[in-house]
Amino acid sequence: MAQLTQEMKEMISTQQCFVATVSKEGIPNNAPKRSTRVFDDGTLIFSEGTGGRTYQNILDGSKVAVAVVNREILDGYRFLGTPEALINGDIYEKSAEMSLKAGMPKPKAVILIHIDEIHSLKPGPMAGKKIG
Repeated sequence: MAQLTQEMKEMISTQQCFVATVSKEGIPNNAPKRSTRVFDDGTLIFSEGTGGRTYQNILDGSKVAVAVVNREILDGYRFLGTPEALINGDIYEKSAEMSLKAGMPKPKAVILIHIDEIHSLKPGPMAGKKIG
């Protein structure tokens, strides 16, 4: 499992993350998930509010790519991972409580993304290269 650095954690907490999945038919999907945050050093988490295409793709077995960039400093990361959908339990309940406090509806699910690889999105010679 790849490990997040402090720099990566800070970028995730301050910038918009986009989650990409693919359908069983191979059709790509990319969606902003403003609830994306760090769960632990090797896992991201987001609340699935709509239960739409991203969620269905995950239920159908799609891997996940999460992209985050900071345009001001021209840096970013792509996290490739294996999702785990939670619809009950302690993690789900704590995340649902956070959503309600933020004025959002209770999520349909909470998605953990166990990070398998990390790639640089910084322009230049490291763009797209695996770094973790």
